[in-house]
Amino acid sequence: MAPTLADPFNDSSALIDFVINQGNGVKGLSELGLKALPKQYIQPLEERMCMTNIVPQGSIPIIDMSKWEDPKVAKSICDAASEWGFFQIVNHDVPIEVLENVKDATYNFFKMPVEVKNKYSKEHSSSNNVRFGTSFTSQAEKALEWKDYLSLFYVSEEEASALWPSICREKVLDYMKKSEVVIKQLLQVLMKGLNVDEIDEAKESLLMGSMRTNLNYYPKCPNPKLTVGVGRHSDVSTLTILLQDEIGGPFVRGNEGDDWIHVPPIKGSLVINVGDALQIMSNGRYRSVEHRVVANGSKNRISVPIFVNARPIDMIGPLPELVANGEKPIYKQVLYSDYVKHFFRKAHDGKKTVEFAEL
Repeated sequence: MAPTLADPFNDSSALIDFVINQGNGVKGLSELGLKALPKQYIQPLEERMCMTNIVPQGSIPIIDMSKWEDPKVAKSICDAASEWGFFQIVNHDVPIEVLENVKDATYNFFKMPVEVKNKYSKEHSSSNNVRFGTSFTSQAEKALEWKDYLSLFYVSEEEASALWPSICREKVLDYMKKSEVVIKQLLQVLMKGLNVDEIDEAKESLLMGSMRTNLNYYPKCPNPKLTVGVGRHSDVSTLTILLQDEIGGPFVRGNEGDDWIHVPPIKGSLVINVGDALQIMSNGRYRSVEHRVVANGSKNRISVPIFVNARPIDMIGPLPELVANGEKPIYKQVLYSDYVKHFFRKAHDGKKTVEFAEL
């Protein structure tokens, strides 16, 4: 049952019940037509986006992938990964209709009745690999984030067929499958940049042995300046492949202290960022950079990231080829599942997760 509009969520337990237990999410909050942001979503001042810190003409590199094997293109990919940690790719091998289909599938999932979506919540989902949720780690956060999501961890076609919501399953699988070509191209180039010329089966498994796709939904927000869509963090992945819609919202930390650079939507493009696992494996040569997402006061927004990861059972650390060349390791070997657990048991806190692996 929806609460009345007269300051309905002064009591945190009423908010938690409506948003999390009943499965309404922030989409349900947004659709109540609230005039003010519930206090539980008001971020501390230091976590809000300060418009004076935005670099007006700043841009992350945009790379044309049509000749990805060309040494100049390869160099621009490696340079972007080491200097920026983020870049956009255009003219890649993922067909535009696959991207449009997965965006449609995302909207279709979030349009479903609450009781259907709630079957996939932490309390009701038949598997940890399929999770409908809201915010990030709500039990650890001082202030909640203005986002709902469906998280799909890929194990096998069989498991996806059995457990993933049928309304989006085929489109998401197609998006993941078609993106794999581009992921392999990027990893081949990035490994060559580290003088790792061959990606054998073991190395491929370490770089991309598991994948997770999130369908993210950021509903319009009554006071977007007071909250965040996603707080400051870096990803724990090897690479993240992000499909965003035409609205925009992600910001990347620039190279000058507290500067932030908007990642503008480019039709048909994919946003690529280096994750902590690749920063660790490259011994710091490639940078996993802090980023965040702002809330929007006038439009609903979606995005669909694919997180390309090591397997939970893998040990990650500086690649042996780098250490064999006499490079001093700045990270230790850590069990990847321990690293990921460390990330998920706390609120978003910038770049702090990587300290877990520092020597």
